[in-house]
Amino acid sequence: MNLKTLTLPKCLAIAALLFAAFQTGKASAQTTTDNPHMGIIPAPASVTKNTGSYTFSQLTLIKADNPKDKAVLWLKDYLQSNRHLNNKISKFNSKLKPAKSAGLILTAKGADKLPKEGYKLTITNHNITIVGKDAGLFYGIQTLLQLFPVETSGSYKLPCAVIEDSPRFGYRGMMLDVSRHFFSIAEVKKVIELIASYKLNTFHWHLVDGQGWRIEIKKYPKLTQVGAFRQQTMFGSNRDWPDSLSYGGFYTQDQIKEVVKFAADRYINVIPEIEMPAHSEAALRAYPELKCDTVAGQPPPRDINNLYCPTEQTFTFLEDVLTEVMALFPSKYIHIGGDEAGKEPWKQSAFCQALMKEKGLKDEKELQSYFIQRIEKFINSKGRSIIGWDEILEGGLAPNATVMSWQGEEGGINAARQHHNVIMTPQTTGNYFDHYQSGSPQEPVSFGRYATLQETYNYDPVSKQLTPDEQKYVIGTQGNLWTEYVPTVAKLQYQIFPRVFALSEVAWSQPKNKDYTNFSEVRLAKHFAKLDAMNYNYRVPTALTTIDTMVVGPHFVYTLTSVVPGAKIYYTLNGRDPLDTDLQYDSPLTFAIPQNEKRELRTRVITPSGRRSIATRTLMYNKAPLPAGSYTANKQGIKYKLAKNTFTSPDQLSYVAFTDSATVAKIDAEPLKKDNPNFGVVYDGYLNILADGTYNFTLASYAASQLFIDGVQLTESEYALPLAKGFHQIRIKYIYNAPPPATGRYRPRVAPLKVYVTAPGTFEKKELNAADLYN
Repeated sequence: MNLKTLTLPKCLAIAALLFAAFQTGKASAQTTTDNPHMGIIPAPASVTKNTGSYTFSQLTLIKADNPKDKAVLWLKDYLQSNRHLNNKISKFNSKLKPAKSAGLILTAKGADKLPKEGYKLTITNHNITIVGKDAGLFYGIQTLLQLFPVETSGSYKLPCAVIEDSPRFGYRGMMLDVSRHFFSIAEVKKVIELIASYKLNTFHWHLVDGQGWRIEIKKYPKLTQVGAFRQQTMFGSNRDWPDSLSYGGFYTQDQIKEVVKFAADRYINVIPEIEMPAHSEAALRAYPELKCDTVAGQPPPRDINNLYCPTEQTFTFLEDVLTEVMALFPSKYIHIGGDEAGKEPWKQSAFCQALMKEKGLKDEKELQSYFIQRIEKFINSKGRSIIGWDEILEGGLAPNATVMSWQGEEGGINAARQHHNVIMTPQTTGNYFDHYQSGSPQEPVSFGRYATLQETYNYDPVSKQLTPDEQKYVIGTQGNLWTEYVPTVAKLQYQIFPRVFALSEVAWSQPKNKDYTNFSEVRLAKHFAKLDAMNYNYRVPTALTTIDTMVVGPHFVYTLTSVVPGAKIYYTLNGRDPLDTDLQYDSPLTFAIPQNEKRELRTRVITPSGRRSIATRTLMYNKAPLPAGSYTANKQGIKYKLAKNTFTSPDQLSYVAFTDSATVAKIDAEPLKKDNPNFGVVYDGYLNILADGTYNFTLASYAASQLFIDGVQLTESEYALPLAKGFHQIRIKYIYNAPPPATGRYRPRVAPLKVYVTAPGTFEKKELNAADLYN
């Protein structure tokens, strides 16, 4: 499940508008020594720092209620493998008070007073005590280890403190798609190990989709013999596998058991996803008899190779598959997909139409609901429950289903109102880690919109549209990595780090304990160093928050910082992206810009391990405000001229004959698309500027649109203008060509005509106000 429809414009950051408002510029990460969370991610519920420290070394005795507890065994292995410490472990005498015993005490004594999965970590000059039970003890250990320095040594000084902690949500998930690109067992384990250390407790394993069937099913061997391999790998315009080579792989049932145990030892529940009724190309390649019937003499309907036909043979097949799946996964939940089911094969199938009539189903959405409810009844009979993507709401929700809301929050809100459990994982809120991490073209190829670290961090899974009673049905949140554009482990790691750290804090920490500035500018530092020490890849934060901006004024001062320990910052003034051979930053940069001249500052961060941020670009322009025009007609609205034809560039609209014209209240080309599959339109009028200042303008698509203010074209690289109060001429050119029909997962979408403006001294980008348009 991963709809490839939502594409937003390349969003150009606007934080530097504040600089323009004061005619000076200063960009810096507001580094602070205040560290109320002691560098811990996710932020704990309560931290009390005390004076002194405890020295942990190989001589530290570890005493546990149960030395064979899996959390204790995990700690022993970690200390040996990562810290070269072979600490002795003995049984803790529960008759003693923990404070009276030296060493590291791991005990459940007092854990009954803690919330589920909660722990209490106390570090004194004399000892360390972790009170917790099961997962709570494991999470207390994870917090303790985050207090260790990154560098390995013979002993470690740990600050004295009392930390009391428990999670906000019971479901804290991360999804990895291995169908589009296959990852080995060792690579999957690395993901599980990392998310466990940040207190996520669910690994959603997307094992089945159209591009590959990744789980061995003994009763149906062709699922992996045929369905696990394909020729070429291409999504959209991205190709990363030669046509002549077969691509694929799968996991044996023994390997599945190995991963499930590995995860369980780290208190991670593994939820398998077996897609149905759509995204089934891999299964249908192997067993084409499960497709719908077709009409003789007519071409097969779209999605015929993607959708199971709801025959008894299909249900027998799926029940057999699910029986083997449930034997491998002890999870309460089995994910059955349920998304993006193109119904055309069912509409054209004589069998499906007869079945709908027999069952009294009014349309194909109700047929899908019948399909899902029948599968749910079988899974419930085995003592399990289903999770489905929010399309399972269509046609009526299965009685006991949990809804994973991905298209937005609406599906989750509707399910909660029906008193169904909900996992919020919208692709519109930073939860989709396959999305770009900025609007820069320097980002590695990814999908669609972009989701910044701050967007991921600021998301609250509990919608304010829900009543307090309805909110309790939101049981958690999840981040998703779809791998259409993720062919390597390095890309996988780049896409999830550092966004998975933000996800962990959303899922675990109470909103009152969250602080993005502290998270991004203070606490992340140690965690980047940790990733470096493990030789993990990650996206290096830029030296300036604003990646691509334009500011107007005569004088600017820039202070550049990096949160990555030991990183160096390089900059250029010649319009080229910096390399490590360019100027190295060591003190604030001051710019005095002559009247009507421009200067360009580009920066890049390079870490000690050689990882590089994308380059930032800041264009500084000392330009006087454009004077207002002499417009006096005071007629609201804007005029347009229409040309019906196929255009490849808005430039062509300067040389065509227009066939239609009118005056409309606002800039909106959507009504024109109803009767014109291909056209170009030019809007002309006046924009009323309410106050002197520098205004930033952006378009939804610079390929399809052009914007002119007082004859000056605003481009992606130069999009700010100083304007005097009053009326200014505005012209917009826009071309539209109807997209081809949707095929499979991809639903083509042409960017709409949207003009956005950010007023001086603000950070909020708003669509151009119709009330400010005149003709």
